[in-house]
Amino acid sequence: MNGAARKPPALHPGETVAVVAPASAVDAGRLDRGLHAIAAMGYRAKVSPRVLGRSGILAGEDAARAAELDAAFADPEVKAIFCARGGYGSGRLLPLIDFAAAARRPKIFLGFSDLTFLLNALVERARMVCFHGPMVAMDFARGLTERSREQLQALLSGRQQSFALKARDVIRPGNAQGEVVGGCLSILAAMLATPYAPRFEERILFLEDTGEKAYRVDRMLVQLKQAGVLSKVAGIVFGALSPPAQQPEEAGVIRRFVEHQVADLGCPVLFGIEAGHGTENLTLPLGLPARIDGSGGRLIFDESAVSRDQDR
Repeated sequence: MNGAARKPPALHPGETVAVVAPASAVDAGRLDRGLHAIAAMGYRAKVSPRVLGRSGILAGEDAARAAELDAAFADPEVKAIFCARGGYGSGRLLPLIDFAAAARRPKIFLGFSDLTFLLNALVERARMVCFHGPMVAMDFARGLTERSREQLQALLSGRQQSFALKARDVIRPGNAQGEVVGGCLSILAAMLATPYAPRFEERILFLEDTGEKAYRVDRMLVQLKQAGVLSKVAGIVFGALSPPAQQPEEAGVIRRFVEHQVADLGCPVLFGIEAGHGTENLTLPLGLPARIDGSGGRLIFDESAVSRDQDR
């Protein structure tokens, strides 16, 4: 499927959000706190009857979780789909999902971490803009910062026509533009050489991760580099690459490995935007064109991520 990714219709107060669980099993208490947060934002939550399902560490059998997601895309009452949590398991659903049906009815799809599998596959196979951002039984349950909540709602409603995410550092200067793809580094590495890997040519690659030792981060970057990914992209933007708990000394080693692996690239590289694990987790549209301003250290989106003129 070619052409620009379609923007889903905007989400407004009072409209219905489906809450689904495509990955790990969900804690009922955290889910309840997250649902209260959704209500406080003015949305109606339609919780999948399967959301608290369990099959080992997963939120139900693969076929049931895939059917849950297909049903949410097919439900005319549902205007957006919010994932309950990540963890593990969403990659197992890729052969089971009806991407053609999702393409016929694009909707806001919000999640991150293990949901990197689904986010990029929906961008690529359904050609729809998706949203790398907070999840219901994680970030919503813990409490979003005021800035992240306001940014999420402004972005999903279409009030935010343009915005920029500021990086802490510029590792390689320069300017670039392209559709944004990516997410969790370990998931992107796992998607390589599969039919579901995103295209990387002339795109802006966003990478973040958590709990990984420095040598593992380096190994994954080497994998991306040797697979030709890093030489194809227009630019790279890193979120946090948080080391394992109680090992803060790993952070400096991670940074040095990143600098080493991008040193010979011909594209701009930013480091440390507030998106993903270990940050405020500001929402980042995937599949939407953006540009890197290397002099200002910013990832800039110049257009709305949602459509406000579709028949609702």
